[in-house]
Amino acid sequence: MAKSTGWDPVLIIAQIIALQTLHYVTLSLLIPPLLVMFAEPGPLEYEGGAANVGMIMDWREMAGRPTTRALPGEGPWRSLNSVWSGGREVGLGTSPQTTSRHVDPIRCWIIAICWMAASAADVYYLYALIRRPRLILDFALTLLFNHLVLTTYYSAAIPTSPFFWLVTGISTACTVVFAEQLCVKREMNEGLVVAAPPDAGDNVEMGSLLRED
Repeated sequence: MAKSTGWDPVLIIAQIIALQTLHYVTLSLLIPPLLVMFAEPGPLEYEGGAANVGMIMDWREMAGRPTTRALPGEGPWRSLNSVWSGGREVGLGTSPQTTSRHVDPIRCWIIAICWMAASAADVYYLYALIRRPRLILDFALTLLFNHLVLTTYYSAAIPTSPFFWLVTGISTACTVVFAEQLCVKREMNEGLVVAAPPDAGDNVEMGSLLRED
């Protein structure tokens, strides 16, 4: 992509959309097959399956937090699902969904690793689409900000998990560092001007002057 000499809002918006799209496409290619292979099938199906968009857009999936409300008989209403005798709780009824509702920690780690892998791919996307080293930080932070807005809207909750912030923060920092280094290296290589050889006529003229001396 050719460099733009001025401020082009259409180009900037197109670059933001392309970068965000490539990031999510990378996640959609990595997360579903890995979840199918390594995650617990019961809780995974309860959450909608490996291809559920929430695996990418819901920050609670990475944070290892439940994404559904308490089932009847859980939480403060647990006593209504119990068996009582003589004022004592002697048994507890269980729902068939209870065993599938627990959070799978393996799923959380898979999503986090896939996010870091997608951030590594973002290094090349920034290198190919943005090109300028001074713009890498802006576009990387824009990518993270857009995801925070989308995941907050999708889950109807602001991300409060330290693990989520740690993964996204470290991934973004590494993306910025490596993408800037690649862009700076390319600009330095492109900035080296190799002097063109003199024309043949100049060679003949210079040779004749040397012979006269």
